[in-house]
Amino acid sequence: MAGSAAAGPERAPASATGARRSSADVMDLDEVLPQVGEFGLYQKLLLWLVCLPACIPCGFSAFNQLFMAHVPDHWCRPPVALQELSSHTARALSSPLEGNSNNTFEKCIRFAVNWTELLTQYSPDEIMPNLSWPVEECKDGWEYNTTEISSSVVIDFNLVCHHAIYPTIALSALNMGAPIGVYMFGMINDRVGRRISFFCCLTTMLIGGFMTAAAKDFWTWMTSRIIVGLAVPAIYQIPFIISLELVGPNYRSFVTVMTCMFYTLGLVMLAGVTYLVRDWVHLALATTVPFLLYYVYWFFLPESPRWLLAKGQFEEGSKILHTLARINKKELPSTFTEKLKQRMTLKRSLSEEKRLHETPGVMALCRTPNMQLKTALITLNWFSNELVYVGLSYYGPSLGSNEYTSFLLSSLVEIPSYLACWVVMDHWGRRWPLCISMIVSGVSCIVTVLLPTDAVNTTLALYLISKFAISASFLIIYPFAGELYPTQLRGIGIGTSAYIGGLGLIIIPFITYLGSENLVLPLVIMGAISVIGGLSGLRLPETLHHRLPQTVEEGEEFGKDWSFKDCIRCIPERPSSIATSYEDLEPHETVELPVMPQELVQPPSEATPLERRETRRFSNRTPRLVRQSSVMETPVDSSGVMQMTYWF
Repeated sequence: MAGSAAAGPERAPASATGARRSSADVMDLDEVLPQVGEFGLYQKLLLWLVCLPACIPCGFSAFNQLFMAHVPDHWCRPPVALQELSSHTARALSSPLEGNSNNTFEKCIRFAVNWTELLTQYSPDEIMPNLSWPVEECKDGWEYNTTEISSSVVIDFNLVCHHAIYPTIALSALNMGAPIGVYMFGMINDRVGRRISFFCCLTTMLIGGFMTAAAKDFWTWMTSRIIVGLAVPAIYQIPFIISLELVGPNYRSFVTVMTCMFYTLGLVMLAGVTYLVRDWVHLALATTVPFLLYYVYWFFLPESPRWLLAKGQFEEGSKILHTLARINKKELPSTFTEKLKQRMTLKRSLSEEKRLHETPGVMALCRTPNMQLKTALITLNWFSNELVYVGLSYYGPSLGSNEYTSFLLSSLVEIPSYLACWVVMDHWGRRWPLCISMIVSGVSCIVTVLLPTDAVNTTLALYLISKFAISASFLIIYPFAGELYPTQLRGIGIGTSAYIGGLGLIIIPFITYLGSENLVLPLVIMGAISVIGGLSGLRLPETLHHRLPQTVEEGEEFGKDWSFKDCIRCIPERPSSIATSYEDLEPHETVELPVMPQELVQPPSEATPLERRETRRFSNRTPRLVRQSSVMETPVDSSGVMQMTYWF
């Protein structure tokens, strides 16, 4: 620390000189991209042929398990004495009727009588089962109706009756692997690079997929699903981050929406694959083998130039940028690499170590009242969104008259919701669209309890409305949370909220399991959670048109003066002061900051946190304020590199 303090005055003249330089002398990657193409031919080819298709496996890996664990109609295997009879006759004799039903048989018990003796006295047509007969559990196993599904893990491993909860446990185990995988691949992603991280994640997913197909018992199968879970959602996040880092700020909203669209495309394709493949082993292979082709990307997928530059690998980063400029038929400024190298070297040598030591920790989220409230509300909304979105996705096949059609429709309704978000967020902001979407989703789920049990199509329609709305809110919560947390806490804040929200993925399979007894009960539970989350979000401050908070102190001040008038305002107002908002600057407009002696920019010891922050703004080495064009920014570290966070 002493060394850093001593270096400050010695470097002041260089910093002052840099403030007088032209904008070209301080350009960074976001400033050079408009010159070489923010979304030119290079980015289009990479996006459409590599990065977006790389998002498809996530949906396959996350939801193919629903169809592997299909539960067909089943009943106790008849005793040996009845097995010479036809299947229908043996079942009618050995299985009691369920309740007052005339055509539904019990699944887990059978009559415990001496069938050998009965058959010697009477013919099968003369025997009438008596409800007073003693019953027993299925000692000889079960028989299954395989007219629709030829094989599933439920059939092969007998996961019914006392073991009926096992597929739900396995689904929860899949989701338990996700936070471990995101942390593991996040470390690789940020330390070794995006390219290596993607192929490590792909390999993990493929290993888990092949182990799934080769499993001979339930516990091996569940272990293989945990391995697959390690790659979900990392296999989606990594190409998403590469895409964001290669395009200019003006196109990051488009990239985010298109990434979600290709994820949904994967779900639509999965609906078709599961309809055609009715054997779980073949399904495991069909949703794994095609992605071996992704190793071809080894020859085409570049490393992120932003990551290379941030790690000091200037020569490799420069090669990729020159290739980008050449394919886009642009020219990379000849002095860009050298100037960026000098700038980043100076930045690291002076402030990187100090910044790492002074970076606030997770406790800063709960240290002050306003940050406590915002953190709690963001986390509650994230938890509600994640639980309801994934829960409805899991529950789709259980509704309607055909599980494949229901799953397909539940996937297709996401596409218009993403397009609607793209339009609405820049006009109505984030808060009201988020809250309205969650409330509409919740109410649509809750009203299903008022419908008669035979209103299958009406229940499905309300479910689709709910899925449409929650998909929109789930897209909004990520950028909204990133804008509410201050820059110093953005990465750790989103990581904390998303990790706690991810706990919903572990419990949601057990909520959907309740539907085996009451079809609408899971919908009511998820609806109540969605409504509570939506109403609580109204207390959050709007971020559209506002300069995002940078420090912990600014994060505490942002939204502190919230009032009921702010709550009911539907269309956000622009701040009246130009000096307080990046949004008031034109995309290419620059504001030159005056050069001030160092002794004049030191804040007095009794200054407030915001006064100290304003003083630091004028003493900052960066002489320009640039309009933040994107509403879908990913958290970045001090080097401008996008960080991988848990976003399922």
